[in-house]
Amino acid sequence: MRKLTDSILYNRNLLKFICLTWFSHFALKIISLTVGWQIYTETGSPLALGLIGLIQFAPQFFLILPAGVLADKYNRRHILIVCNLVQIFVAGFLLYYSIYSIGKVSIIPIYLILIVHGIAMSFEGPSTFAILPNLVKPEIFPRAVHYVNFFEEFGSLFGPIIAGILIAYIDKWVYLVALLSFVISTLSAISLPNIENGIKEIKRITVKVLLSGFVYVWKSKIVLGTMAIDIVAMLFSSIMGMLPIFAIDILNIGPEGLGILRATPSIGALFAAIVLSQLTSIKYPGRVLIYSIIVFGCATITFSLSTSLWISLFALFIYGAADMVSMNIRQIIVQLVTPNNMRGRVMSVHSVITTGSNELGDFRAGLSATLIGTIPAIMVGGILTVSLSVIWWYLFPGLKEVKDIKDLNK
Repeated sequence: MRKLTDSILYNRNLLKFICLTWFSHFALKIISLTVGWQIYTETGSPLALGLIGLIQFAPQFFLILPAGVLADKYNRRHILIVCNLVQIFVAGFLLYYSIYSIGKVSIIPIYLILIVHGIAMSFEGPSTFAILPNLVKPEIFPRAVHYVNFFEEFGSLFGPIIAGILIAYIDKWVYLVALLSFVISTLSAISLPNIENGIKEIKRITVKVLLSGFVYVWKSKIVLGTMAIDIVAMLFSSIMGMLPIFAIDILNIGPEGLGILRATPSIGALFAAIVLSQLTSIKYPGRVLIYSIIVFGCATITFSLSTSLWISLFALFIYGAADMVSMNIRQIIVQLVTPNNMRGRVMSVHSVITTGSNELGDFRAGLSATLIGTIPAIMVGGILTVSLSVIWWYLFPGLKEVKDIKDLNK
């Protein structure tokens, strides 16, 4: 056990990768919370808040195919460097526009720069997921995923807390913190080893090559079931985009309180990550995945009905813990089952599902909140998540029959 742990903690490439993802997630959470707060205080519209998710999802939807092919055809490290440089530009624009705009700030330029933000995430996601198995040995890969997700959640935890505090004191200058964080993540990407993908089969980018990731996912029922249940969870139970409404109109806790709300799921996720990091394997991972999504939906329902800050925080803690369990299992299953020569294209599908479904879920929540009210919109989403998770138990029997996560690498 000690040798296994040491081989993870002293893997320099893994530590560089963790630094890259930590600062990137830290900056992304700052931008997400600050943009949401800025747009809702300017407009007071749940739909305007929900549009943030749709605008970021649109580039990922249209670029899902080329992003995966590029991650398989070209150097994944170079792609990560370029994407982080683009994010530096995005953070710089948000800082400049928010500080130096005269009079009432128009939200249109913010929406436009979020499209660029979404494009960068579209290409960064597949390369980030696909490069990790090239940095560690297969026997320590499941533990490496646990550690990466654990440290990512630290970024997700401190990003909203710091953003909430800084918004109250320095307002829009908080974007400067995001910019500096992207600089560090860029330097971390530059420091990664220059690993060639070794994939010679992609000589021309044809329609067949573009669609091959979808074809593989469709044929692999375990991968399909794993990805599809995440769509269900995030499409109907995504509540992060609506937190400014709860902070301002329901709980009356201001920007500092919003930061605490946004950070609490990360505290729950960190707790779950610590538990997962101590496990050498996971028995019946498919069943655990479905159970975690059911708990995720129940936490969403509880949060929607709460008018107490403490109950809301407890629900968000469980929400984050359940999400961490499902995310770990999903990443391990997909990356272990998928061969290296297909990993970029498959992880592109995975990336648009995991990231895109969050944004699309926020839009769904914002649109539903406009039509039927915020609380009913979130509650109905949680009920649908629980109901559809039960259906998944019967739709994908092969998923729940996997006895040990180690069996996936055979």
